[in-house]
Amino acid sequence: MNIILLGPPGAGKGTQAKILVNEQGLVQLSTGDMLRAAVVSGSALGQEAKIVMDAGKLMPDDIMIQIISDRISQQDCENGFILDGFPRTTAQAEALDRMLGAKILPLDHVIEISVNDTVLVDRINIRVAETPEADRRDDDNAETLKHRLEVYHEQTAPILPYYESRSMLKKVDGMQPIDDVSKQIEAIITAG
Repeated sequence: MNIILLGPPGAGKGTQAKILVNEQGLVQLSTGDMLRAAVVSGSALGQEAKIVMDAGKLMPDDIMIQIISDRISQQDCENGFILDGFPRTTAQAEALDRMLGAKILPLDHVIEISVNDTVLVDRINIRVAETPEADRRDDDNAETLKHRLEVYHEQTAPILPYYESRSMLKKVDGMQPIDDVSKQIEAIITAG
């Protein structure tokens, strides 16, 4: 089973991906982890990615697709994978579809975890208030989140109609408690 989890930053994609890993035996694929692994491998593709990363530029779609292609060909992905944080653009979604089609791999579910921006800002304010300063990430604050939400709405949210037009997009209410969101996702998966 191959799944894409979509939603704004802070919606709980990572949390739900970890639950799916435990319950379904899938592999969570983080683009950042895959890029770092490619660089460490020293492969030609990894060296190409390192040049882009060292220059502080965005990874070109063709490199990212090839890294994902290589990763999902590994044995631990036999039962399926979860993409969290990719694709971010319609061009990436189209390239991912082409690559999966060439591998004759289905994309079984595209699930959007829908959360109101105001709720996300409230959540981060609560988390900041409850987390000791020494344990906080530098970017864990409302201003950074607001900027990330703007980027999400401008660049990533436009892929939702792409999957909707293909009758693939399913939405869950991410404003519910974690267990309830998991049950909504489970219902989508069970329904096929």
